[in-house]
Amino acid sequence: MTTPAPTSRDDGGFSIRPAERADLLAIVRIENASFAQPWPYDAFDRFIGDPGFLVATGENGEITGYVIADVTRNYGRDLGHIKDIAVHPDRRGAGVGSALLSRVLPVLAARGADSVKLEVRESNDSAKRLYRTFGFEPLRRVPGYYDDEDAIVMIRKLE
Repeated sequence: MTTPAPTSRDDGGFSIRPAERADLLAIVRIENASFAQPWPYDAFDRFIGDPGFLVATGENGEITGYVIADVTRNYGRDLGHIKDIAVHPDRRGAGVGSALLSRVLPVLAARGADSVKLEVRESNDSAKRLYRTFGFEPLRRVPGYYDDEDAIVMIRKLE
């Protein structure tokens, strides 16, 4: 598989492109609005330039969502890991999350991953539904992964 073009337009009125340092404040705002235990600014800054750090932008160039994913060696195989994904609360349900996943999975495959995993809050039914539509299946529960809740590890094979 080849890596997708740097920027693509989606019919939902947004584009997907690599994240840039100038995007970080908007990304952190979405992170803070989305999660009880948000990542700090510096955590995002470390991923600038990585192929798996993508943003969705609206028609006016505003950041509407982002995904961070990478590939690591795990038991002799390359495993993709979706580390963080979020959509601005005002843009949820508009296909932004699906578009981000559609773009990042081929990036992980191009970097050698044969499977992809992610962690999701046990109570986050909408995210689990989205991940299931992309072929992710629950693998195991991780007690106390979040300070206040267990995580479900989900995994899918790449073709």
